[in-house]
Amino acid sequence: MVVTGAAPVVPAPGEAALPAPDGAALLLRNATDPAIASRPAVLFGDRRWTHGEYVAESTRWANLFRAHVPGEGRLHVGVLLDNTPDYLFALGGAALSGSTIVGLNHTRTGEHLRRDIAHTDVGLLVTEPGHVADLAPIIAHLDAVPVLVSRRYPESTPSSDLGTELGADLDDALAAAERRPPAPADRAPDPDRPWVLVFTSGTSAAPKAVICSHRRLLGSGARIGMILGLGPDDVGYVCMPLFHSNALMVGWAPSLVHGCAVGLARRFSVSDFLPDVRRYGATYFNYTGKPLSYLVAGPEQPDDGDNPLRVAFGNEGSPEVVDRFSRRFDVEVIDAFGSTEGGISVQRADPPRPGAVGRAGPNVRIVDEHGHERPPARFDGSGRLLNAEQCVGEIVNVAGAGPFEGYYNNPEATARATRNGWYWSGDLGYLDADRFLYFAGRTADWLRVDGENFPAEPIATAVAAHPDVVVAAVYGVPDVDAGDQVMAAVVLREGAAFDPDGFAAWVDGPADLGPKWRPRYVRVALSLPSTGTNKIVTRTLVHEKYRSDRTCGDALWVRERGAATYRPFTPADEGALHAALVRAGRERFWDL
Repeated sequence: MVVTGAAPVVPAPGEAALPAPDGAALLLRNATDPAIASRPAVLFGDRRWTHGEYVAESTRWANLFRAHVPGEGRLHVGVLLDNTPDYLFALGGAALSGSTIVGLNHTRTGEHLRRDIAHTDVGLLVTEPGHVADLAPIIAHLDAVPVLVSRRYPESTPSSDLGTELGADLDDALAAAERRPPAPADRAPDPDRPWVLVFTSGTSAAPKAVICSHRRLLGSGARIGMILGLGPDDVGYVCMPLFHSNALMVGWAPSLVHGCAVGLARRFSVSDFLPDVRRYGATYFNYTGKPLSYLVAGPEQPDDGDNPLRVAFGNEGSPEVVDRFSRRFDVEVIDAFGSTEGGISVQRADPPRPGAVGRAGPNVRIVDEHGHERPPARFDGSGRLLNAEQCVGEIVNVAGAGPFEGYYNNPEATARATRNGWYWSGDLGYLDADRFLYFAGRTADWLRVDGENFPAEPIATAVAAHPDVVVAAVYGVPDVDAGDQVMAAVVLREGAAFDPDGFAAWVDGPADLGPKWRPRYVRVALSLPSTGTNKIVTRTLVHEKYRSDRTCGDALWVRERGAATYRPFTPADEGALHAALVRAGRERFWDL
């Protein structure tokens, strides 16, 4: 739908036609169209806001933001919040005032958080008591950025009182902004104006801030809404963090475009998932990373399928977990391959092919670092990949960057991602002869054992399929002589104990895992380092490796070459391994 009198906006490649020239125009449509204005827009616990009420509150936020606009340029508002209505009001206020929201990842603290705020030129910070302790150590190094603290949605657990010293009260600031003479509204429609800066996950390197314009966000909302078949009575359940593109583009933006509602959860919780879905009447759900794995790992109940959910859309769900979730909760699951940048998107094929993320279009290719195309993957009769060194490469889009609009304040990274006029994803993969695409990890997730190169992702997939494993990661740790040895870190289901004989038999079972691919070391953890979207931070595991001073008391196991089982990796083993690395002149790898 295009606002009356507005010229249609040409969509970027890969996006649907925009429903309005920009977010401000769309909000005004929702507030003035009688068919939309009185419908629910935001649900949070027992509280409700209609679309009309949502736009009215967003207007108050727009007044607040206009009062902080710098003399030159546009205001960047850093938002360090859980999934509360204030996050959505800030997004609406930014659309109406021409400001840009910077979604700050609340799993990053200290210098990392300071770097994210400074890197994105944040001129105003909005937070809540639960996060002020993260800001307190760095606020003196942020060039006097004003901080506003919201106490509108208190948690049941008492929060810090630091907010009274750290910044002003948000409600007071909103009221003060209303008393000032209104600042000129920036209402010139501009679909290419940055609406949000969204940080990448940063699982293998420092996160980059992806520019998301009004065009990108609204185009994605329109397209996802069409894929999910959304109508005015649908309700999304958003428990993935709103600082991530999945929650914004799959959870919230479709509700804005299609005039329906979203129900918010502060954060993902296995125990709260079904009660929230039933309370809100949620019909669609967005996810990324491991939530489906956590949900199917819990005890199954006979009424799990008695819920209003109709469809889930996300990525990085293993085929086995997706199938179990779909059957258990009676939900259609659309698991697609994609990234925050949006340069490549592949949806699952029907019928699917085991292990593949979907069938790639003609513009998706697998290339080496020089851009030379890799040959198709070859498999033996049991499905084992025979030519990993030849077929695995980086996944690129040779038609261009698609909706990717660049990284903020990082021209070097933007240039790397768009060299040769292509989009370089930073993801490893391979294509079979029928152009089915297989994900093989990030470009850093590449192992070299005894001179053989292979990706970590197929091993992690096999380990994660073990019936006692909820989450798994696979990565390289230093070998004494050269290259790597394979290490797996796992979280087991509640009540399960690590079975060294059974686990060894399990990893020996798949024909597609050759002897060099099988984990030498296993770490059994209560939890793994992860981003706010439950993506495992592999670089942290690589740093911690098998060192007892870094692995937080987690049980470590080792399997000697030729052994049929695992045994405990003892302090004596650790000392001997360290000494061997020293003798081999590879001690630097111990400390990396």
